[in-house]
Parts: sequence; C-alpha cells; structure tokens
Amino acid sequence: MTVTAGAVTDAGAGKVDWLHIAREIADDLATDAVEREQAGKAPLDEVARLRESGLLTLLAPAEQGGGGADWRTAYTVVRTIAAADGAIGHLLGHHYYLSFTARFFADPARAARVERESTQGQWSWGGGIASHEPPLILTPTASGYLLNGYQRYATGVGIADRLVVRAAKYGTGEPLAVLVDPAHPGVVSASSGDTFGQRLAASGAVEFDSVPVAADDVFGSLSPDEGVLSPFASLAVPTARLVSAQFCLGIAEGLLDEVHEHGRAVRSPWQPFSPQPWPDSPPQDPHALTVYGELAVVVRAASALADQAVDALSRGLAQDEDLHDEECAEIAVLASVAEAAASRAAQEITNRALEVVGPEAASMRHGFDRFWRDARTHTLREPATHRLREIGDYFLNGAHPSFILPA
Repeated sequence: MTVTAGAVTDAGAGKVDWLHIAREIADDLATDAVEREQAGKAPLDEVARLRESGLLTLLAPAEQGGGGADWRTAYTVVRTIAAADGAIGHLLGHHYYLSFTARFFADPARAARVERESTQGQWSWGGGIASHEPPLILTPTASGYLLNGYQRYATGVGIADRLVVRAAKYGTGEPLAVLVDPAHPGVVSASSGDTFGQRLAASGAVEFDSVPVAADDVFGSLSPDEGVLSPFASLAVPTARLVSAQFCLGIAEGLLDEVHEHGRAVRSPWQPFSPQPWPDSPPQDPHALTVYGELAVVVRAASALADQAVDALSRGLAQDEDLHDEECAEIAVLASVAEAAASRAAQEITNRALEVVGPEAASMRHGFDRFWRDARTHTLREPATHRLREIGDYFLNGAHPSFILPA
C-alpha cells in the first residue's frame, strides 16, 4: 500500500492520516500473523510493508521529506502494530527511538544531516544503547575511528540499514552513541532465532571488527555524570520507556481482542448447559465475565497512565533546551510508572485471558501463546522491579531517576 490512497485526515487535504495507515498495516499483518510467527523468518517483507506505507519516516521532519508527526502519533502507531504482531511492533518502536537519538545526543546540524539521509534512504534503524550492555571500544584514528567489540543484544540487527550502538572512547572510557553502517564486512550479526518470543524482531548479537566510523557519525555522550547531558537529552530515557509501555499495551489489547472474538463465537467450556441454541444467546459464564471485567480494568488503568506520561513528555519535548531538571525528573518518573503498569498489564492479561478460553487456548492454530511469549520476552529484558525502586525513591525522597538507558 502507499500513503497516497485516501490517507488524509479530516483536518484537510494533503495531511496524512498515519493512524489510518497503521490500522491498515495492522489488519494486513494480522491475517497471517500466526503462520509468520511460527515460520520465524527474517521480517524482510514486513519491513518492506512499513517502508512502502511511509511509517518508517513518520517522525522525520516534513521539510526533509518525512512524515512530520509527533511522538504521540508514533506511540499510537507502535501500539496498533503490536496488537496485530508483537514482534513487528517491537521492531518499529525501536526503529522510531533509535532514529530519533541524533536529536537527543548530536548537535542540530549533525542531527539534521542524519535525518535527511535517513529519510532519503528510507532507512530501517536497529541496534541498542542500553546502559547495561558492555560498551564497544571506539579508537581514534587519523581519519575518524575504528569500532571493535561484541554486543550481546540488539534489535533489528538482521535487517537494519543503520545501527546505533553504545561505545566507550578509548583512553577516556566516555560512553558515546555511534552510528554504524551494518553493510561493512566487519559487522557480523546473528539473529537470535532460538528465543521463544519476538521471533520476528530480527534481534540478536552483533560483533564489530575494525569497523570504520566517521567523526560525523559519533552523535555525542551518553554519560550519566551530572552536568554532562542537558535535561532535553535526558528525555531519551522516558521516551524509550514509553515505547516499551505502548508495546506492552498493544500486546495486552491484541490478545483481549482475539479472545473476545473467540469467546463470542465459541461456548465457554465452563458455561453451564443451556437448552437455548449457541451462539444465539450471549456468553453468560460468570467466571469468564468476571475475568473480562478484571482485565478490562487493568488495561484501561495502564492506558490512562500511559496517556498521562505521553502528555508530560510531549510538553517536555516542546520546551527543548528550556526544560529544567525537575521537570525532566517528573517526566521520567511518570514514564516509569506507565511502563511498570503496562508491563504488569501485559503479563497479567497474557496469563489470565487464556483461562476464559480453556483447553482450546493451547491449540497452535489460534496462536494465542505468541502474545504471552512476546510479552514475557520483553519483560525479562526490562523487569519492572528497578523502575519501582526509582519511583519509590522519587516520591519518598525526591531523588531524581538515574540516567539509565533501557534495552
């Protein structure tokens, strides 16, 4: 599909309706999501669909040929795609975050140059700059730098046009965000096909062997030391945490939708016998109704918290360099609250929603299990425990959250 066919908003001709496009892509992905997930092939076709739709350049400035959309729109797109295909939603969310890192860590001219090249090339971004990854080593040379080392986990390494990675500058140890072309022969990636979830996210380990990096492709510092990063750059952390939250909410809502459709069409195994023909009468199993009610509360509460955090982040991003440390800390805490709630919602819903289906939920033809596996794979990488400690420290002691970039 293309963005030219009927994709305009009510605001006026020429303005792209990205949410309409996302829903169309999601509907397309949902038709064969089970088969594709079970096949576990590299998501080249799926990324091609995203590229053709224009969704890959959604956040790039309109004057540079991008979509000119904001993060609120991007989050909704990620959530919509994740509800249909968790792995592709995960891949797209990380693409948005990594393609935006130049705005956080690079100077304006460098960021504009990178975004212009990305838009022109329709790049798909992958990699990872998580604080807990052992840093790669960036060694200065006469013409730039050489990158060496091994990264245990990076998203999209199997299909990305560009990678953003975390590297320590040789001699000083300063952590830096670095842009890398994975087409160089010194970049060797291995997709983690042995994971039980997110099998289409093209994630895995990647090794760098004397990979040349131009000086202009080093974005800037990732140091958590006080005074190194501006409050605006520090918004990179809550921005990433809200990508995680929207992914979790998409997974939760996607499974609830599928179980809802199944429950309307098939009699619950726990429903008492009734002489009234099925499915002419609505489901009345007390157990199922109670579980649906409880899970609806869980997901709506988590969604409301995510909306609140997105509102705060949007205000912070609009302030740019006028943002203050205290405002940044409040945004970071709200994002952590939203991520923790969404993570719990995804885990509870992907566990309990299958209870109302009963033994039929174990059938591979439904593929209900993929929601649980995608959610659990994600939450193993980003456990909520650490966020809860930071939230508690902020509310009890006023301590600002640490600058810890998530996976």
